[in-house]
Amino acid sequence: MKLVILDRDGVINEDSENYIKSPEEWIPIHGSLESIGKLCQNDFRVVIITNQSGIGRKLFSIESLNSIHKKMNLYLARYGAIIDAIFFCPCKPEKNCSHRKPKSGLFNQVSERFGISLNNTFYVGDKITDIEAAIAAEAIPVLVKTGRGKDEIDRGVIPKNIAVYDDLAAFVSHIITQKK
Repeated sequence: MKLVILDRDGVINEDSENYIKSPEEWIPIHGSLESIGKLCQNDFRVVIITNQSGIGRKLFSIESLNSIHKKMNLYLARYGAIIDAIFFCPCKPEKNCSHRKPKSGLFNQVSERFGISLNNTFYVGDKITDIEAAIAAEAIPVLVKTGRGKDEIDRGVIPKNIAVYDDLAAFVSHIITQKK
């Protein structure tokens, strides 16, 4: 099985310091939806792993999160894209939850659910915590410069051996070209 795991905020949709709390605040990054469609059309399965501490902070509810994901999935359907699963951690950082990135608990759930090792699976994120979680899960970390990615590079926190792409579209173009 070919699987790609994506972070949500900053990779698929615009991120916000104030959290994405409603479907109205969920705005796709240019080219991201089409890119997920290309993955699906090239026999990749797509999963999302995302921290959603806004729930733990009581900024929005699980129902709001479900509404955001419903909107996302409706938009993705226009491009023939299907998200096979969404794994999220609602905990605040101070809870020290084993599922919250940079820990690998959600990755372990993906591995169990799909019955695969993640050592040949890309995880695309925009933060150092995404990179650290992918490394901890033995997945292949990829950083995009959208969201907070460029700031993370400028801060010098991204290891030199991590693949970096301008955005999800550039990454998808690269792996699809390599596949052929």
